[in-house]
Amino acid sequence: MTIDPADRKHNVPDRPAANGLRSRPHVMTTRAYLFLVITMAGWGGNAIAGKLAVDHVSPALLTSMRWALAVLILLPFSLRHLRRQWATIRANAAMLLFLGTLGFALFNNFVYVALIHTSAINAAIEQAATPLVIFIASFALFRQRITAGQFFGFLVTVVGVALVASHGDLSRVLGLDVGFGDAMLLLAVLCYGIYTVSLRWKPHLHWLALMTTLAAGGFVGSLPFTVREGLSGTMQLPDLQGWLVVLYATIIPSIVCQVLYIKGNEIIGGNRAGVFFNLVPIFGTFFAVVLLGEDFRMYHLIALALVLGGIAIAERRRSPAVAS
Repeated sequence: MTIDPADRKHNVPDRPAANGLRSRPHVMTTRAYLFLVITMAGWGGNAIAGKLAVDHVSPALLTSMRWALAVLILLPFSLRHLRRQWATIRANAAMLLFLGTLGFALFNNFVYVALIHTSAINAAIEQAATPLVIFIASFALFRQRITAGQFFGFLVTVVGVALVASHGDLSRVLGLDVGFGDAMLLLAVLCYGIYTVSLRWKPHLHWLALMTTLAAGGFVGSLPFTVREGLSGTMQLPDLQGWLVVLYATIIPSIVCQVLYIKGNEIIGGNRAGVFFNLVPIFGTFFAVVLLGEDFRMYHLIALALVLGGIAIAERRRSPAVAS
C-alpha cells in the first residue's frame, strides 16, 4: 500500500498564471468545491430515495443491487484500465475490499436500515457528526492537527443542521431518544468517517479502475447482509418504485457522487472535504420541499446560511491547495 501523493502534487506556491488566468492551485481548489457540492446534492437525494425504498425493496438487497449494477455499468469503460493495472489491483486487493466494504456496503446498509426505524430529525443531526469523526480519525491515524477555524466552522455547520432537523426549534434536540435506528446511523457515520480518512491509502489507479474495484468491494462486502436478510425471511424484492430507487442509487450516489467525492478529497484532503458533508441534510430538506411538497420556512434559509458560513470559516486558510 502506498500513501497518495496528491497533497504533495498540489502543494506548490501560488503564482500568476499566463494570460491573466488564476493560478492552478486556486483553480483546483475551486474545482474541488464544485465536486463536493454536487456530491452532497446527490447524497441528499439518496436520503430521500432511502425513505422511498421503505416497503418497496429491503435495505440489504438494495445495497447489493446498487453496487452490482454499478460494476456492470462501469466495467465496459474500465476494462482496459483494469487489465493494465491488474498487478497494482491484485497487490492492494485487501485495501480495496476494506474501502469498498466500509464506505460503500456498511455505510449504505446501515443508513437504509436506520431510515426504517428512526426519524428524519435524528438522521440529520447524527449524519452531521461525520466531520467530527473525520477530525478524530485524522488525528488518531496521522496526528493531523485540527485548526481553530475548522473546529469553529464545524460547530457553526452543526447548528445549521440542527436548526433544519429540529424544524426551527433547537430545544427539540434535547428530547432525542437513541434507539435502534439511531445506533445504525451512528455506525454509518463512523464507517464513512474512517473511509474518508483511509482514502489516503488507496492505490494509484485510474479513476475508472478505482471506482470499479471499490464498487466490486462494496458488492462483496454487502453480500453477508443480503444473505442474512434472505435467510431471515425479511428480504423484499423490488417493485416498480423499488427499481426506480435502485436505479437512482446506482447512477447518482454510487457512481457520480463517489467519483466526485474521491477527487475532491484528493485535492483538499479529508478534514476539509468532510465539512461539506453537512450540506447533505440541507439538500435533503430542499428536495423534500420540491419533490414531496413540504413547506419551506425561514429557518431553512437561516440554516443554509449557517452551513455555508461554517464551510467558509473552515476553509479560511493560507494555502488553499494544500490538502490536509
